[in-house]
Amino acid sequence: MEKKIVATAKAPSAIGPYSQAIRIGDFLYTSGQISLDPETMEMITGGIEVETERVLQNLKAILEADGLSQKNVIRTTVYLTDLSEFTKMNQVYEKFFEETKPARACVQVAALPKGAKVEIDAIAHV
Repeated sequence: MEKKIVATAKAPSAIGPYSQAIRIGDFLYTSGQISLDPETMEMITGGIEVETERVLQNLKAILEADGLSQKNVIRTTVYLTDLSEFTKMNQVYEKFFEETKPARACVQVAALPKGAKVEIDAIAHV
């Protein structure tokens, strides 16, 4: 199967040696997104809700770059630096996936790049 790199200027460029997403066959695998503004590459801060919203906007831009939407997402992994903020994150997340809810894992991690509070990656199916 052919591997296709998916990239868009509407999501933050990679801050390391990785791609925004890779398409293999009928599946798109996104890299983890944090709350970076794609235009300035600065962190969007203001609480877990604000960060989660930006992260999901970044994921949406990557999906759209490959002609997909939230409806195509079949699995996500959410990384939080503080699980006590799960409920607040989940309220924003739930609005993003109103129609179809993907399978999900959520874990607490010691730290995330650039001091982020949340990072989310996704797998989508065409």
